[in-house]
Amino acid sequence: MNFITRNIAADVHGEFAAPSFSHPLKPERKWPIRYRSIEVFATCSDVAIIMVASILSALLYRLYAGPSAADVGKAIGSAIVVSALCVSLLKSRGMYRPPELLALRRQVHAVCLSWMFVFVLLSGAVGALNIGSEISRGAGVAFAVVGLAMLTGHRIIMRALLLKGLNDRKFSGGNVVLITDQAQSQDTGMAQALTALGFRLAGLFTLPRAGASSSHRKRLSALVVQHARGFDIEEIIVEADPNRWRELREFVAELRVLPFPVVFVPTGVVSEMFAQPTRDIGGAIGVEVQRGPLSPIERAAKRCIDLVGAGTCLIMLAPLLAAVAVIIKLDSRGPVLFRQQRCGFNGRSFSIYKFRTMRVLENGPSITQAARVDTRVTRIGKWLRVTSIDELPQLLNVLEGTMSLIGPRPHAMAHDSQFDKAVQHYAYRRRVKPGLTGWAQIHGCRGPTPTRDLIEQRVEYDLWYIDNWSLRLDLAILVRTPVEVLRARNAF
Repeated sequence: MNFITRNIAADVHGEFAAPSFSHPLKPERKWPIRYRSIEVFATCSDVAIIMVASILSALLYRLYAGPSAADVGKAIGSAIVVSALCVSLLKSRGMYRPPELLALRRQVHAVCLSWMFVFVLLSGAVGALNIGSEISRGAGVAFAVVGLAMLTGHRIIMRALLLKGLNDRKFSGGNVVLITDQAQSQDTGMAQALTALGFRLAGLFTLPRAGASSSHRKRLSALVVQHARGFDIEEIIVEADPNRWRELREFVAELRVLPFPVVFVPTGVVSEMFAQPTRDIGGAIGVEVQRGPLSPIERAAKRCIDLVGAGTCLIMLAPLLAAVAVIIKLDSRGPVLFRQQRCGFNGRSFSIYKFRTMRVLENGPSITQAARVDTRVTRIGKWLRVTSIDELPQLLNVLEGTMSLIGPRPHAMAHDSQFDKAVQHYAYRRRVKPGLTGWAQIHGCRGPTPTRDLIEQRVEYDLWYIDNWSLRLDLAILVRTPVEVLRARNAF
């Protein structure tokens, strides 16, 4: 690799240091792929994998169920639709960018969510169009399983190859010139990063310090132009503090005589802004300095689980719910269901449904929390509260969208205002929908919260759940919730 280093330092008097050169190194054997082509390669390979998985699933199902069980032609058509949807979803989230390909856990999470969303969407479309008889369900199930397994394996292989390429500097690339305003003591490692990505550093220049005269800048730009014309340059990279943009803009303008792209790499505190996602807002560019806790795809996947889960539970538990309603009516006077205003997503109030367990219906600015020995609780109510059966009507809240199966438990409006003043970051819980059960509940945080320490502990669990949400975590909470109900910790 031909590595030539030229340091040109400018002081306020306009004196330049003499250039120094290093000896050429022996060329290394490179892979025939550039780092910047990885995103295209990963995208195309995903399309190919989905196509192979569909055809393979159809052939395997034909071996199992007979030659007429699955049509390879239909399998190809299904693969085209699935790959277009799935790849588009992953592409929109930037999951094909090399830095994201290195994050295996996020990759597997995103692939599972996108894959599930696509198949749920297509299943709904097939049912709505009434074309289920034309599609082999067995082959479809096999496609879903085989495709997900192959895409996951592809992520593991891609990550291993990407790490090897970066560590061994196997990617190919052209010559680049680096111009930086960083002193040696503040080296950001840009030169090393460029060589790791396969680029050959054909020149390294140091920008004059901030506030230097325009003659210094012009002399440097002239040297860069002269140097670049002696090499087959691919691009010029300018690494500098964005606060110097006014003089940098004039410097870059002086490089327009060169037929190469000039790339600006920001440094310093302001550079953090450039790492955030951007979006068009009319004629302006907006920077997303804070993203929502869940992306649109994640919200859609969570909503699908809520609808399917709540609907299934209501159907399966219908006899139990009817029996409980009758017992409540016979046990004491009052309605079967108790409604109370609770604080939900983004601080919006909603009516929560519960089986009535008390002789009173408190729903005002002052509400007394339940105690272990509470005369307000009915005979059947005590049993309903210990078993958490009184919470089951909240499946209706899940169906109407005011709650989710999994999330922070909602509190009464009176208590919510009190906790908001007493506990720091309490309001962050409202960034997601409240849930029927949650991360705090499976860790024993159930029932009333009479002390500040108890509510702080619950908030800590809730915020951890919001910051670390995943489909896998939701499923784990759902599985552990029945076990926690049987343990009946703090339930009264």
